[in-house]
Parts: sequence; C-alpha cells; structure tokens
Amino acid sequence: MRVGVPKEIKVHEYRVGLTPDSVREFTAHGHQVLVETGAGAGIGRLDEDYRAVGAEIAATAAEIFAQAELIVKVKEPQAVERQMLRPEQILFTYLHLAPDPEQTRDLVNSGAVCIAYETVTDGHGGLPLLAPMSRVAGRLSIQAGASALERAKGGRGILLGGVPGVAPAKVVVIGGGTVGENAIDIALGMGAEVTVLDRDVNVLVRLARNFGAALKTVYSTRSSLEDYVLQADLVIGGVLIAGAEAPKLVTRDMVRRMKPGAVLVDVAIDQGGCFETSHPTTHADPIYILDGVVHYCVANMPGAVPYTSTYALNNVTLPYALALADQGYKQALLGDAHFLEGLNVCRGKVTYKAVAEDLGYAYVDPRTALAD
Repeated sequence: MRVGVPKEIKVHEYRVGLTPDSVREFTAHGHQVLVETGAGAGIGRLDEDYRAVGAEIAATAAEIFAQAELIVKVKEPQAVERQMLRPEQILFTYLHLAPDPEQTRDLVNSGAVCIAYETVTDGHGGLPLLAPMSRVAGRLSIQAGASALERAKGGRGILLGGVPGVAPAKVVVIGGGTVGENAIDIALGMGAEVTVLDRDVNVLVRLARNFGAALKTVYSTRSSLEDYVLQADLVIGGVLIAGAEAPKLVTRDMVRRMKPGAVLVDVAIDQGGCFETSHPTTHADPIYILDGVVHYCVANMPGAVPYTSTYALNNVTLPYALALADQGYKQALLGDAHFLEGLNVCRGKVTYKAVAEDLGYAYVDPRTALAD
C-alpha cells in the first residue's frame, strides 16, 4: 500500500504522523511511504532520516494526497487538506468531529474512509490512542496554568507551590481520568493544594489510593462543583465523553463569580470544551481574559512538545496503521471490534453514533457501511 505522511499545517503544530522508526516498519512490510519534505522538522528529523529508512520525499502535500491510499496524520485535516481527499482513501488521525460540523460535512462529502484515533477502544474500556496525548496534555495543563497565573499574563500573581509562610495556589481538577490524573501528579509535585471532582466513586478511590492524603477527592455534584470552582486559583477541565461534545460543566455565571485573575485550562476544548466561556485558542495566542478570568484553551496542547508527543503517539498508533496497510481497511476493521470503534465516517456515511446525534446525521452501523 502507498502510505502518505503530509506535514501538519495547523497553527504551531509540530508533530508528525510517522517517525522514521515507524516508516522503517512500513517499508519492512513491503509498503511504499511518501513523506512531505520538512514533515519531521518539528521533532528534529530531516528528510535524509526518512530517506535512510526507505521513504520517498514529496515536495508538496498535494502529491501526498494524490498518490497515497492511506494518509497518516496527527491533527484533524484542515480545510485545504479536506478538499484533497478522495473516495475510498483512508484517513487515520485525530478527528474530534462532534464540535466541528464543517469538518464532518467535508469528510462526508469526500467519500473517504475516516478513522479517528480518539474513538478506538480497548478491552478494558479505555481509549488507547487518545491516552498518550491525554497524559501529555494533563501534565502540560499545570505548566500552562502556572504560567497564566503570573500577573503579567492577567493572573492572580500566585506561585503554584507557594513558599514557606505563604499558602500555595488552590488547584481544582474536574475529571479524574487520564488528563486529570496526570494534572494531579504535576500539581502535587509543584506543591499546590489539589482537589479532584468526579462522579465515579471508583475513580476517586483509585486516586485517593495513588496520591494519599495530599489529594482531596470530592464527589461531583452541581453544588460541590460550584463551591470548589469559586474557591479555585486554577481549574483544569479534563472531562471526556468518547467521540461526543464535552458537557459544559462550568457555567458562564460561575465564571463571572470566580476570583479575579483565576485561571481556567480547558483540556476538553478539542471536543468543544467543558466551560461555557471557552473557545479554541492557538499556541500563537493561547489565552484570553473574560470576566476577569484567564482562559487557556489551546486545541492542540501536545503540539507544544512535539518530540515527546510524536514518539508517544507512534508507540500506540503504529500497530493499527500497519494493520490498515497490511490487511486493507475492511479486513483490519472488521477483524477487530475495538478498532472498528474508530470508524467515524465511511464513504459518505456517519458511522459513529455520538457524532451523528450531536450533528444531526443519520447514523449508519459501521459494519453495515463497510458491507455496502
């Protein structure tokens, strides 16, 4: 199969779909790999590194999209990329379709087979292709929040861990999943006072066992959420409903009543955000202030650390991408029910129920769509 790796073009996105190590695996399996020139620059890998493992270097993304049967990316295709997709072409990347009607429309119209990293499941109920980036984003959320708390950024001017004689910042983490757990780890390590809210008691038990008495665990209700958000200096939003738009847990009224200079970091922004006042920002212009509260809502947070993120992502995506190339998309998907969960759009049909419901499309079972 011809596998294409275009250079990412989202603002300040430096990751790449395949590392040279991953390309070597494809060429060893007998596949042809085309990599756009400069695609690996963000992780310090040159065109020569890709040539050395058997890749061909293409001068433009248009060449990649015109020739490749399988496109492997990191971020959702931008508008100019979506126009280059063609029927039956396989797209394997993060999509986050529920809050993005324009992208969904274009993918449906393209006739391509679009598989989303973020909805592939495993036998334990996890999201194995989302988890590495959630770990990165959770850790980055505390770095970003600590920076935004600086007075020059509009924050309260509080050092996250305080100093002897001065209390640390109060950090509230909404959601105790992968993002939340990694945010807690870094925030506690920096000496902050940390509280996590979740509606799953088993999650709270696990976190209490892992972090001990240093972490406050609170069952999330409307009242407890409001109480802790209004007390917080830094709030991390890490809630997730796989494939669906994130619930708006922190209301505009709550934001209006928060401490002046408090910071919101919305890690759920790829799925529409979990704060009512959130809208996507970029690494070029990451924050805005609304009602005196600093909002950090960068939609590709792991792109800030592309080396770590790309290699962590390739560690989990490579077996799935190889399966698509070795077996073809029908056999690879139909032979693995968990991989099949990643199919969001197939030849003009929406095949992920949460996306169809959120955006008003008719839902088609993925097995039916593949059989048609």
